[in-house]
Amino acid sequence: MTARAENANARRPRVLVTGFGPFPGAPENPSEALVNAFAVRSPVSPSVCDLALEVLPVEYAAVPERLSVLGRDFSPDIAIHFGLSDRARGFTLERLARNEIRAEKPDIRGEKGGGGPIREGAGDLVSTLPLKAIAETLSANGLPVYWSDDAGGYLCNYLFFLSQGHLCGGFAPAMAGFIHVPPLRDETFTGDMLERGALAVIETCCRNWMARSGQSGP
Repeated sequence: MTARAENANARRPRVLVTGFGPFPGAPENPSEALVNAFAVRSPVSPSVCDLALEVLPVEYAAVPERLSVLGRDFSPDIAIHFGLSDRARGFTLERLARNEIRAEKPDIRGEKGGGGPIREGAGDLVSTLPLKAIAETLSANGLPVYWSDDAGGYLCNYLFFLSQGHLCGGFAPAMAGFIHVPPLRDETFTGDMLERGALAVIETCCRNWMARSGQSGP
């Protein structure tokens, strides 16, 4: 194939970035604020990717439905999911989606998810985001980054498992993963830090996707 033909076949990745809305005990969710800020004025260059943004309700019944619609209408190559954790001290890169719902906390409609495995007979799933490159980029930008092998037993882990496991209709990103962020605090973790870090995550994922696809970046 000639270089001209390769360039003709080249395309930007389709990137989905999600956050969660409020939930019991957390009336304000920084991941929702992040998605809304990017929707108003996205710092992501159109040359980097085709970007879709979605705030998901903290509701067990709604999440699979929304992923199926997004798979049908947008078909993301990359799915980057952000969510709130009170235990997080910075960008917490989740390595493992566990096949279980164990949290007793109800969702916004009072449902507890039933407990037990998310999918019978399945094992845990590993993130396919380029986590090492993401960690290096965040650190190089002076942003706090941590690692985790437990995304919790609530909606964050549930979304992570559904997304990585391609369990919702046509939703089948080649790269998918979850990143927890802490509540916004003055100086310790600010909205500016959150937005700068999210942009770095998106750009790092896109560069990695382009490299895997044998394409050069913008």
